Amino acid sequence: MKRLLSVGFFAFAMLAGAAEVSVSARFGPPPPPPREVIVVRPGPRHVWVPGHYFWDGRRYVWASGYWTVPPRGRAAWTPGRWERRNGMHIWVEGRWR
Repeated sequence: MKRLLSVGFFAFAMLAGAAEVSVSARFGPPPPPPREVIVVRPGPRHVWVPGHYFWDGRRYVWASGYWTVPPRGRAAWTPGRWERRNGMHIWVEGRWR
């Protein structure tokens, strides 16, 4: 039931354009990030988006970083982060600024 609620919340957050997805505090924070091997930049306009943990409904799973071209000329990537709020671990999505 808890998994169904978190999946429903995630779907609602995506439809509403929300930038946060919540994870129950009883699971604890994600582990420390592994060392990422950053491969050679494919082109001069590419920006590195670092990897992060996401919650798959049962455990934290690592999503590796990647190179990408920003959506606008001088856009800078602000990485996502996990925050603890009101007894929950909240994922705050990264964004272009």
